[in-house]
Amino acid sequence: MYRLVIISLLTLCLNFDIMGQEKTIKFRVLQTSDVHGCFFPYDFIERKPEAGSLARISTYVKDLRETYGDNLILLDNGDILQGQPTCYYCNYIKPDCKNVAASVINYMGYDAETIGNHDIETGHSVYDKWIKEVKCPMLGANIINTATGKPYLKPYHIINRDGVKIAILGMITPAIPNWLNEELWKGLRFDDMKNSAVYWVKYLKSHENPDIIIGLFHSGGEGGIITDKYEEDASLKIAKEIPGFDLILFGHDHKKHVETIKNSDGQNVLCMNPSSNAYFVCDAEINLTINNDKVIQKHISGNLKDVRNLPIDQDFMSFFKADIDSINNFANRKIGIFKNSIYTRDSYFGSSAFCDFIQNIQLKITNADISFNAPLSFDSSIKAGDVYVSDMFNLYKYENQIYTVMMTGKEIKDYLEMSYGLWTNTMSDKNDHIMLLQIDSINGIKKYGFKNLAFNFDSAAGIDYEVDVTKPYGNKIKILKMSNGEPFYTDKLYKVAMNSYRGNGGGELLTKGAGIPKDSIKNRIVFESERDQRYYLMKEIEEAKVVEPKANNNWRFVPSQLAEPAIKRDKELLFGKRIKQSRQR
Repeated sequence: MYRLVIISLLTLCLNFDIMGQEKTIKFRVLQTSDVHGCFFPYDFIERKPEAGSLARISTYVKDLRETYGDNLILLDNGDILQGQPTCYYCNYIKPDCKNVAASVINYMGYDAETIGNHDIETGHSVYDKWIKEVKCPMLGANIINTATGKPYLKPYHIINRDGVKIAILGMITPAIPNWLNEELWKGLRFDDMKNSAVYWVKYLKSHENPDIIIGLFHSGGEGGIITDKYEEDASLKIAKEIPGFDLILFGHDHKKHVETIKNSDGQNVLCMNPSSNAYFVCDAEINLTINNDKVIQKHISGNLKDVRNLPIDQDFMSFFKADIDSINNFANRKIGIFKNSIYTRDSYFGSSAFCDFIQNIQLKITNADISFNAPLSFDSSIKAGDVYVSDMFNLYKYENQIYTVMMTGKEIKDYLEMSYGLWTNTMSDKNDHIMLLQIDSINGIKKYGFKNLAFNFDSAAGIDYEVDVTKPYGNKIKILKMSNGEPFYTDKLYKVAMNSYRGNGGGELLTKGAGIPKDSIKNRIVFESERDQRYYLMKEIEEAKVVEPKANNNWRFVPSQLAEPAIKRDKELLFGKRIKQSRQR
């Protein structure tokens, strides 16, 4: 009897001992992505205070660190080196100084970072220097050094906190060759994300045996450019099809996203995207139950934290005061005077002063026959009066060169057919929309927006043409003549000016539209500008001193009895209340 009691007591004590080893560990994982130079709560382009910014996110990070300590993990997902004069100043005006994009990452104590396509767009001299200045690991498992066949950057980073091993695998969209001049990524190759994920998840499990695997992907949720070799936006497909990830933090497409996905093994994968410009931050909480040093249960939840109205971290601002002052001095330099205001919104409804100002400078610099250009911001303007360096970022937000590409007349027409097909509807009735619209819900309020991305809405200069809104896709464009009065021939070769994003295949207007094979585009390029497009726009204004931009009036929508009332209606739907869409490629 006593023996049985003693055995029972020993068994009970042993069970208590085992249970006593069970514990819960909590982690908080924050991710920023596509910050695009929004480090400070000030828009250097519009010269006014701005919501969001890393200055506000810094406040949020510091508050959470008081609770979580080292169990707060802070990650960035790239596209940090372009978008504001902040970046341009550090990248090109004062390149010998430490890049503020590295300084803010170091100040805030990020644990790891990936590189984005707009970071690559700055060129080797800028991003290689920036990578060296950033103190946390820069990740890119599918960025391959062609000389060695190995990753150019660290493929993953291991974080050991509180007895838990966390692996962070970084990757970038492989579509970069579709957008950027090869010189910018010379010596690199961008492998398919899915294939890379399969390899590295297997590698991590066999070599590192992590408790948690986080994907940090500069690639959108789904869609984008899809070829037989890769997909531009593959983050959600990886979550579904490649088991092993617990949390996937992505970016690139500037779309807010929070979703828990069941992968092919039936396991939950939380997928999050904070959009852009440091308005939101991905905030994930990981709760682990540990027994005998093994994770026996995981629970991962998350949301997007709106930081637009959080208090500004004043210590952060004080630390960067000298940088802010220098950038302000650069951005606020007057370069000329505009006699009239120009608006991107006009570009959707006919020949516009905004687009044609850029078109005419492209024609002047390249001596091309024809020019293509699109509004790169949904609704931006440069107002009449003094024009500053900062205003040039409304004309061109990113650093593109100017190209001249040889195209036949037929290819030019087909290019424009695709372009106008992206933004114009086929009207059969006077009450139809002329624009290709969709209704979005923003903070519970339904608003009209374009179905497709406005930065792909190219119009042309150098030719006179009509866009028939009653005709279907492929038959809308009628080219009447060259603007100088000469005939236009479909079988003739023409020199066509465009930005380097488009000239490398961006937006697929050259490939899907004009039908030029991707591997043939390089041989069509007969001119590449030495400097970025914004540089030439600034020089043109500085030399002219006073500029009066005007529309060329070389194209219009027809028939006018349908187009004109439809334009009036759709303009009111789109711009009766200002809607902003940021460029997202």
